[in-house]
Amino acid sequence: MQKKYSLTALLIFFSSMIFAQDWSDFKKGIEKVTNTNTNSTSASSFTENEAVQAIKEALNKGILNGVDKVSVVNGYLKNDLIKIPFPENARKVESTLRGIGLGSQVDKMIETLNHAAENAAKEAVPVFVSAIKQMTVKDAISIINNKQQDAATQFLQRTTTEQLVIAFKPSIKIALDKLNATKYWSDIMTQYNRIPFLEKVETDLPDYVTRKAISGLFVMVAQEEAKIRRDPGARTTEMLKKVFGNVKL
Repeated sequence: MQKKYSLTALLIFFSSMIFAQDWSDFKKGIEKVTNTNTNSTSASSFTENEAVQAIKEALNKGILNGVDKVSVVNGYLKNDLIKIPFPENARKVESTLRGIGLGSQVDKMIETLNHAAENAAKEAVPVFVSAIKQMTVKDAISIINNKQQDAATQFLQRTTTEQLVIAFKPSIKIALDKLNATKYWSDIMTQYNRIPFLEKVETDLPDYVTRKAISGLFVMVAQEEAKIRRDPGARTTEMLKKVFGNVKL
């Protein structure tokens, strides 16, 4: 039979974990829950599993909101935090081509890289959802106990990045081809590599765009996570309200 805690007790528990810096602080938080629960008769109580469910709902909400923001037209291109630039190993190519009057081709190339990422962004959702479903109580408590505002995002980054690369890359490649990015890139690199005395540059374009797209997605998810952590108004489901509540601590 699952142990139940009162709403007040759990709120004290969560707040203790969020600001705990070591194991001794964490144990003090548990003691507060135990002491408060003993003296409370509130009818508004829930199980530990419900608390974990609320954490998972918060993560799902952050992911869906983040993906929605990047998967629209210019979701990457017009966001300076996540805009995909020219590949790092090809920056010299960019400056050289701009210097000889081919800046418009470079700009077109950058636009197509970002639009390809936007078109493929929703492929991330099933991977994220799968990772969240597999999250354990220990994982969830560790996330809450971590005072960093992007703790959950860091967890997802550790557990999903390579899966995301596998899921993303085929869609990125299709999007690059559909937007003629592959052709633009080939044309640009052909012109650059014809310039005498310059070292030829080779870039795996689909892999580069895939990894930059994923990196940008994590930036957006981290923003959504921070919002849910600090803003009670962002907790919109019944479970989030029940567990976290819009309460001044």
